[in-house]
Amino acid sequence: MVGQFPDNIMIQKKSFEHPPRRVALFVTCMVDMIYPEVGMATVELLERHGVEVVFPSEQTCCGQPAFNAGFWDEARLLARRFVDIFEPLVRSGEVDAVVAPSGSCTTMTGHFYALLLADEIAYKERALALAAATFELTEFLVDVLKVTDVGAHFEGRITYHACCHLLRELDIDRQPRALLAAVEGAEMVELNGAEECCGFGGLFAIKNGDISTAMGVRKTQQIARSDADVVALCDVSCMTHINGLLARQAQRCRAVHIAQVLTNQVDVAPRPAPPDTGAKPEVAPRRWQDLR
Repeated sequence: MVGQFPDNIMIQKKSFEHPPRRVALFVTCMVDMIYPEVGMATVELLERHGVEVVFPSEQTCCGQPAFNAGFWDEARLLARRFVDIFEPLVRSGEVDAVVAPSGSCTTMTGHFYALLLADEIAYKERALALAAATFELTEFLVDVLKVTDVGAHFEGRITYHACCHLLRELDIDRQPRALLAAVEGAEMVELNGAEECCGFGGLFAIKNGDISTAMGVRKTQQIARSDADVVALCDVSCMTHINGLLARQAQRCRAVHIAQVLTNQVDVAPRPAPPDTGAKPEVAPRRWQDLR
């Protein structure tokens, strides 16, 4: 697996002669503070497949919000800290890899640290080595552990939204779709425009609220047309944005992180009863003579 960096540096993703047995969890800010159940589901999935998970408790934000806002000096401080925490674990062999349940944060550490730390040769080289061993969750499950059927089941209709960083920066699409396709009992339905942005984009949603909302409404309209019970995705940021709009529109469908689906944490909301038209039900005739 080869990744393309902004400054045209090519990096070869770490390959494993034997399946990895120990990884460090990069949990991300939103998972840590708002959706801890996604972090726990991630750990469950990894442990279910024989992988020990360690959690470096000193980890902080990777710097993505500051980087995207143009505050690169502040982002550099966080990037150096992230490298100082995770890179020694990989270099020493204490862990085989770093895994994150987020495409956007994996993109930040895996792609944009090379740009952010371009003038700091030592840190840049360490960041590149760390990037080679850092994997988004579905990428790690499918491409590294070679599993698609994780023992999940779901009675309902699932559709899939491809988050932008995951699809466009990491070129990850086949992996989450393969995992969802193997969920027992689930009916997979294609989402029209699945690859289109939901409109969140971090600070974009704040600076360009009207455009962000319009893009989100278009996404939720397509979700409604799919008649899915849930829309699965790989980033809780997009999940938050989509769920806010689904709630405002009183849609029964909701967005869920793929780790929750794969660990059987998702229940289907009951479908509404058909509307009462007020018409009296037709009474079946009791005698054959009445059929004339």
